[in-house]
Amino acid sequence: MKVFCGRANPTTGSVEWLEEDEHYDYHQEIARSSYADMLHDKDRNMKYYQGIRAAVSRVKDKGQKALVLDIGTGTGLLSMMAVTAGADFCYAIEVFKPMADAAVKIVEKNGFSDKIKIINKHSTEVTIGPDGDMPCRANILITELFDTELIGEGALPSYEHAHRHLVQKNCEAVPHRATVYAQLVESRRMWSWNKLFPIRVQTSLGEQVIVPPLELERCPGAPSVYDIQLNQVSPTDFTVLSNVLPMFSVDFSKQVSSSTASHSRQFEPLASGQAQVVLSWWDIEMDPEGKIKCTMAPFWAHSDPEELQWRDHWMQCVYFLPEEEPVVQGSALCLVAHHDDYCVWYSLQRTSPEKDGRAHPARPVCDCQAHLLWNRPRFGEINDQNRTDQYVQALRTVLKPDSVCLCISDGSLLSILAHHLGAEQVFTIENSAASHRLMKKIFKANHLEDKINIIEKRPELLTPADLEGKKVSLLLGEPFFTTSLLPWHNLYFWYVRTAVDRHLAPGAVVMPQAASLHMMVVEFRDLWRIRSPCGDCEGFNVHIMDDMIKHALDFRESKEAEPHPLWEYPCRSRSEPQQILTFDFRQPVPLQPVCAEGAIELKRPGRSHGAVLWMEYHLTPDSTVSTGLLKPAEDKGYCCWNPHCKQAVYFFNTTVDPRVPPGGLQTITYTVEFHPHTGDVTVDFTLSDALDRGC
Repeated sequence: MKVFCGRANPTTGSVEWLEEDEHYDYHQEIARSSYADMLHDKDRNMKYYQGIRAAVSRVKDKGQKALVLDIGTGTGLLSMMAVTAGADFCYAIEVFKPMADAAVKIVEKNGFSDKIKIINKHSTEVTIGPDGDMPCRANILITELFDTELIGEGALPSYEHAHRHLVQKNCEAVPHRATVYAQLVESRRMWSWNKLFPIRVQTSLGEQVIVPPLELERCPGAPSVYDIQLNQVSPTDFTVLSNVLPMFSVDFSKQVSSSTASHSRQFEPLASGQAQVVLSWWDIEMDPEGKIKCTMAPFWAHSDPEELQWRDHWMQCVYFLPEEEPVVQGSALCLVAHHDDYCVWYSLQRTSPEKDGRAHPARPVCDCQAHLLWNRPRFGEINDQNRTDQYVQALRTVLKPDSVCLCISDGSLLSILAHHLGAEQVFTIENSAASHRLMKKIFKANHLEDKINIIEKRPELLTPADLEGKKVSLLLGEPFFTTSLLPWHNLYFWYVRTAVDRHLAPGAVVMPQAASLHMMVVEFRDLWRIRSPCGDCEGFNVHIMDDMIKHALDFRESKEAEPHPLWEYPCRSRSEPQQILTFDFRQPVPLQPVCAEGAIELKRPGRSHGAVLWMEYHLTPDSTVSTGLLKPAEDKGYCCWNPHCKQAVYFFNTTVDPRVPPGGLQTITYTVEFHPHTGDVTVDFTLSDALDRGC
């Protein structure tokens, strides 16, 4: 059966209705899931297995049957571990039907169907009794309900319900306990992901400073955590202000509460500075004694950095304090962790909230619009003074005293730069209410509300009256649009340029004047794991899961590139970067597809896990902004990526091995096509016959 799905095209700006398979969303969920990453997480798997063995032994030592409840079973791996460890029966809960169906097959394949029952329900819907899903309560509770924030996937409500309705009092639990840790730091780089800094513009009249609105400075920010690979943040990018503080623990073997709570820890700052950011992570102890521990600690807080396990399904957290506060070395303060049923946030207080009787503060909510419009990397991009200087230099070469400028990018400061550099008149299009309100606040804070005209409508609906009857002599874009996920989605600028063509004056200048798509074949240090088949996991056959993911990847959308911020995921180039397509913004979008084909020569040894693609925008003939590679790869191939942008990754189904036989191919051929009607970019690869199918 086919269904029609509506989707907004991020490149063309239009809403499209596409015929899709009825299971389309399921396939997307599976194709983009982190199941493979979890199955490759050997540290996690081994610690769970050890904890499960110990829990089953403790129950058996009491002369009891070991009855297991496994919530969020996924592949059924933990239930199979439990049966292998001696459990008498397992009730494995999985709410996602395609995953539950796969678990049934995996359990059967491994010969455990008589000991494991897969229940395709949410755990809160499971019933107990003679006619229920389970005949009685379980005495061992096994779960893997955690995300990077620990509680963001609803772990607390699920545990709360399970203890009330599904497991025995004082049951065994694996994991037994979780502890959340925090460390207070000062970091200009990380703080730039949360606040708008003053931006300096050198003009013929001297330096002009773009200042943030007071409302933005006072805003507590977005309530969501920023989860990143903290191990890729250089220690030189932050100053430690506190020791690592254990903030709170949850004992999963007892009744758990999902109610809002606060946990305070007094500490003495290690150094004086500006308290801005809280770095946080957690560990889980699989046994009551805490001997079997799985930790998410970054390398500087890890007990054995050499044994650091890479994982992408659990990372580390960056939290921003509501406002930066000065701290003095040795002067005692209280760091307070607050949480509700799904979210954690932090505050810094002079005294313990328990002592002064303060109520739990509400979860922070953005009231300035900026945190709703700009994500954390976008804040960093806008605050990048070097990037701003590059746009200023380019603008100087194209601006004239009589320039009439039209700026097209979401929530961009380009219009302010154009005004300060002497444009006669500046218009900016903000086609969302949120961006219109934000830009209005920024213009007012800089006394520009009467100098820059904001047009709140879709570009294709622009009329001469909106431009006060004037023709545009300079069309500007970064380009940046909030709907863009993949690098070429910002080609929406080209479609807008085409839509406003009739409003352009003869000889009008477009900046950027062109863009180019670049590609490079890479070997990832770790990221390959998220798309690599698992085969056997801790002695259990999970090939069915591999086949399921492969089948999901056969669907159209799942074959597309994936966006990843590669500054977080180290890789080595196996080829030189290659320009594969160009887009001339001085001309309207062509009616026919733009195609190219070629070959990439593999020059460095290693495995070819995939191809990375990115855009470069040619502001002028002498100025280019890259959203990907910032400088040529080092001799060994290590890459430096733009930290504000996500790059597109095409993972190869197989990996090109360096040990090709004499005369074997050392190239990867490709065909790339830009489809003007849809705005899609598709790339097809033909790999060498000399392949190593393992990773």
